[in-house]
Amino acid sequence: MKKLINKIDDVVREQLAGMAAAHPELKVALDPHYVVRADAPVKGKVAIVSGGGSGHEPMHGGFVGEGMLDGACPGEVFTSPTPDQMYECAKAVDSGAGVLFLVKNYTGDVMNFEAAAELCHSEGIKVQNILIDDDVAVKDSLYTAGRRGVGTTIVVEKIVGAAADEGYTLEQCADLARKVNQCGRSIGMALTSCTVPAAGKPTFELGETEIEMGIGIHGEPGTHRMDVAPVDELVDHMAKAILDDPAYTRIVRELDDATGEWVDKELVDEPFAKGDKVIAFVNSMGGTPVSELYACYRKLDEVCKDRGIGLVRNLVGPYITSLEMQGFSITLVKVDDEMLKFWDAPVNTPGLRWGK
Repeated sequence: MKKLINKIDDVVREQLAGMAAAHPELKVALDPHYVVRADAPVKGKVAIVSGGGSGHEPMHGGFVGEGMLDGACPGEVFTSPTPDQMYECAKAVDSGAGVLFLVKNYTGDVMNFEAAAELCHSEGIKVQNILIDDDVAVKDSLYTAGRRGVGTTIVVEKIVGAAADEGYTLEQCADLARKVNQCGRSIGMALTSCTVPAAGKPTFELGETEIEMGIGIHGEPGTHRMDVAPVDELVDHMAKAILDDPAYTRIVRELDDATGEWVDKELVDEPFAKGDKVIAFVNSMGGTPVSELYACYRKLDEVCKDRGIGLVRNLVGPYITSLEMQGFSITLVKVDDEMLKFWDAPVNTPGLRWGK
């Protein structure tokens, strides 16, 4: 294992300390770990908080700042943050307008964010959890409980973060986050595995001519292995998996702020159709260069145009990584005028920034 680390037990703490030194516009707590805007809490503003295992940088800590997240909770590498991290982070950013937790659909994240929401509610903090579950590669498996939360997470964080900055209420932010998630679908693939420092060896092995299709961002195995193929064939296969995905129905649990009880809701994600306007996100898993991502985007644009689907905005680069894994993911999110307005709004974070 060759990595730029000191002691394995100190990996996340030292990386966070470096982040704090590099970005004075952030406030980084080390016991427990969380990252918040230095100006938090912002008076009268709904606070947007997310989190998950480390190793996916810049997600989530790199997206804390104006126009996106108010706080992020980094767990150990590929390990969910704990309820106390989420609770302390929520207290640090709550201005009284409420806190929206954006939760990727992984068992540990879901369980711990629910526990944190209950702690917040018991302390009088208005709170809501919205689940992100957009991975079309899997519905249920040994590694998942429903679809995993992947690329749409970034789109939700950007759009809802801008809406919160504009003055949306907690209920409005939750409704918007739910809508964006229902409009997003993703799939990823790997050319190589990655190595978690604590494990010291690759998460899975691939032969010289093998690739893994449908992988998760924590190195979970994909749906199947296949031979290496030209980039156009890979993108065509992945784009069609998203575009041909039928209506998807699932049950999510959301906290009723009035009663403090968890309520089940049935949500339906409608399939893509001719005439849809879409944000296209082509993401590096960490080891794939941006030049190759543009080759992927070229083919994705072609496939979508053939379907009568317009790519009206895009994001290309390493935004949700899996340590040093070589591979990429595709995310498509159907958008309306409200979503486009907040996607285009200014954002200023370590990992994502643009002006008016």
